[in-house]
Amino acid sequence: MATKTLKDLTVSLEDRPGTMADAAEALGKAGINIEGICGFPVSGRGVAHFLVEDATKARKAIEGVGAKVQADRDVLVVDVADRPGTLGQLTRKLAKAGVNLNLIYLATNTRLVVGADNLDKARGAI
Repeated sequence: MATKTLKDLTVSLEDRPGTMADAAEALGKAGINIEGICGFPVSGRGVAHFLVEDATKARKAIEGVGAKVQADRDVLVVDVADRPGTLGQLTRKLAKAGVNLNLIYLATNTRLVVGADNLDKARGAI
């Protein structure tokens, strides 16, 4: 499976209409491609994860519209097959290697985003 390393930004958004649109438009205007995204509500706020190549430029764009980037970190992006059992097989390999996952979501083009306690170990297991 092909892997590469990108940046995942954890962003805190106000829980009201338009905050996701503001952040997404700011990234687009800055020329940042959103390669993956997930979002959910937590304690009256929105939490989003944006997968990007240039974390510094993305952070500046997002904070420019009043959102708060809580963290950015390296994550593995893995090309995966779109068929039943793929996620189980991949995560079992990581578990057998002793890798603890702390983030996982799907990105564009059938790619899996993996955050872990040890990315080098995770890369080797995959």
